[in-house]
Amino acid sequence: MNFSALLPLMVMLVQLWPYSLSTQNRSAQNTDLSFMAVRRVKRGWLWEPLFATEEQISLSPVYIGQLKSDLDKQDGNLKYILTGEGAGSIFVIDEYNGKIYVTQKLDREKKPFYSLRAQAINRSTQLPVEPESEFIIKVRDVNDHEPQFLDGPYVATVPEMSPEGTSVIQVTATDADDPSYGNSARLLYSLIQGQPYFSVEPKTGVIRMASQMDRETKDQYLVIIQAKDMVGQPGAFSATATVTINLSDINDNPPKFQQRLYHMSVSEEAPVGTTVGKVFAEDSDIGENAAMNYSIEGDSSHVFDIITNNKTQEGIILLKKTVDYESKRRYSIQAKVVNKYLDERFLKEEPFEDKTIIKINVEDADEPPVFTSENYVMEIVEGAMSGSLVGVVTARDPDDDDSPIRYSIVQSTPSKRLFSINEHNGTIITTKPLDREIASWHNITVTATETRNPEKISEANVYVQVLDVNDNAPEFPKYYETFVCENAVSGQLIKTISAVDQDDSAEGHHFYFSLAQEATNNSHFTVKDNQDNTAGIFTSKSGFRRQEQVFFYLPILIQDNGIPPLTSTNTLTVTVCDCDTEVSTFYCRYGAFMYSLGLSTEALVAFLACILILLVFFLAIVTIRQQKKKSPFSEKMEEFRENIVSYDDEGGGEEDTEAFDISALRTRTVMRTHKPRRKVTSEIHSLYRQSLQVGPDSAIFRQFISEKLEEANTDPTVPPYDSLQTYAFEGTGSLAGSLSSLGSNVSDADQSYDYLADWGPHFKQLAGMYASHRSVGD
Repeated sequence: MNFSALLPLMVMLVQLWPYSLSTQNRSAQNTDLSFMAVRRVKRGWLWEPLFATEEQISLSPVYIGQLKSDLDKQDGNLKYILTGEGAGSIFVIDEYNGKIYVTQKLDREKKPFYSLRAQAINRSTQLPVEPESEFIIKVRDVNDHEPQFLDGPYVATVPEMSPEGTSVIQVTATDADDPSYGNSARLLYSLIQGQPYFSVEPKTGVIRMASQMDRETKDQYLVIIQAKDMVGQPGAFSATATVTINLSDINDNPPKFQQRLYHMSVSEEAPVGTTVGKVFAEDSDIGENAAMNYSIEGDSSHVFDIITNNKTQEGIILLKKTVDYESKRRYSIQAKVVNKYLDERFLKEEPFEDKTIIKINVEDADEPPVFTSENYVMEIVEGAMSGSLVGVVTARDPDDDDSPIRYSIVQSTPSKRLFSINEHNGTIITTKPLDREIASWHNITVTATETRNPEKISEANVYVQVLDVNDNAPEFPKYYETFVCENAVSGQLIKTISAVDQDDSAEGHHFYFSLAQEATNNSHFTVKDNQDNTAGIFTSKSGFRRQEQVFFYLPILIQDNGIPPLTSTNTLTVTVCDCDTEVSTFYCRYGAFMYSLGLSTEALVAFLACILILLVFFLAIVTIRQQKKKSPFSEKMEEFRENIVSYDDEGGGEEDTEAFDISALRTRTVMRTHKPRRKVTSEIHSLYRQSLQVGPDSAIFRQFISEKLEEANTDPTVPPYDSLQTYAFEGTGSLAGSLSSLGSNVSDADQSYDYLADWGPHFKQLAGMYASHRSVGD
């Protein structure tokens, strides 16, 4: 075979792994030719060890190994065949001696190994002399790739003043070469830029602090790390990565005031809460490490206060209490500032606080008058004469010129007309007597104005309490009325009364009840004081007559416990009622009213009944008219018209109500369910016998009416119209009984008609007819 025309190849180091299959057992067996050569005792394959170095192929293929059968006698009778991955293209075999050559450049990073099969056959018979054997060609690596930092660029943060050796970040580079063979993928890290502040571990790539650094000096560093393969040997590949390291802040700097002394001023008329000035302390730290709190030390803290503006970190001086130029003109306060959040590591070195002095001058101003009290409470007895003294208010000008003051009343409740004030000395007097029961307190607003500067005005509240005197007599809390029955007995309680008093008693009210003097001698009632501000009204006699007197008016005398005590006479109205003790006052009142008009109870009831009947009748008429307007049967009224049907039949008498069907009077045929009718002739006979005993109130008659009414109400086929049915009844006690001839032949039993002769001459002929008929029958 001629290989001179093959392309130049890179020399590779190839490792052959034998894989032999026997005819009896096809179990696989791999052998690394790098370490051993196997010669089988029995017939089989013979593998030669081979070593090669990857190099550039120039003109001819590169020999990598040889396959040989132990049956090969080197007479050219055997033929070697190579199949599998890359056979014939990448790998070729000399069919006479089994030598294998690589014809193309191989890349381990793309494909690390190839699986091929070898076979030896007899050229003459074309039969295999060895079973097919599978083996693997492994491509050994050479350093043909550079390291790479896949995660860069890197950014890290570490607290300032961190101790030496503190880990900052770890950088990692990768190499595509084989890490298991040679040094192609063994990396070594070094620091190109960043000394002397940082260091890097050569094997791990961990960056560490090499010295303590202050963020306030420099807060960011740029570090360059290099990674070399081949453990840094000559000819190795390298790569670099940039690491940005930021120093985070810690609270390692205390706040400092910008000034050791501040000067401020405030007007004496400035209200509480006025901003006097601002102070500011600097802190080199940032964020919450620069947050601070201000405070005031010393006695001036009750006049001034300081708060912190969290946005600007300024200290704002506020007026906590009004100042007076005439009392104190200058204040000196000491302000302190301290961080909110402290780091205990730095507290040992120095205190994390600072102090400054603030001088505050009070500016003079024309102030309004000042009352000796903001609120005055005064008292005056009710009923005092006009011009009575209530009290005095006093104000002064706090300024040095001491301007005269003018007083006035600008508002009072309920009326400022009740009081007046002396504009020069502030004396308050009444303009009219006061009544505590109308208003027990009066609120007055008094103003004080400087005479020289009327714009300077101040106000004070004056509360005037009106003291109570006993000037109101007790009285009934409401109108009392009661009743007494005509059959009442002596000593019967008919009413319990009480009293009220508009005055205010310091010891509590106590009332005494009795009959007035003019009613004690001739009274039918007595008053019993219960000693609990109530009293009972009792009858002092038995029996009352409404015909003699309908109303009694009892004068009740009520006395309070005031000084001096006051009394009043109140009238209790007692109505005599025709009743028992269960009747209400309402019934008795109107009964007495009707009685006074001359109407009896029966007349009153009849009058009310008439009114009720008229009302029902009126409502019935209105209802009927509305039903006529809305009747759905207006088009078929002819079908519901009633007819009068005459029957020329005497019938069986007044009690013969079941001898015919009353529904035959209707114009339409109505199917009804009736009870089984008894035999007509026997019923007529029975009614005839009872005609002398029964009347309209008999059970038979009532049963008949009830049955007919029930049939009419429950019949669903009858249209909704009203019908009037009349039934005449002779009455009770008629000696004639029924004159109907029906049923005269009902029975063959003997009947006596002798009583017809006793009816008089008018019935003489009838008596003869029945008497003769009887004789013939006999």
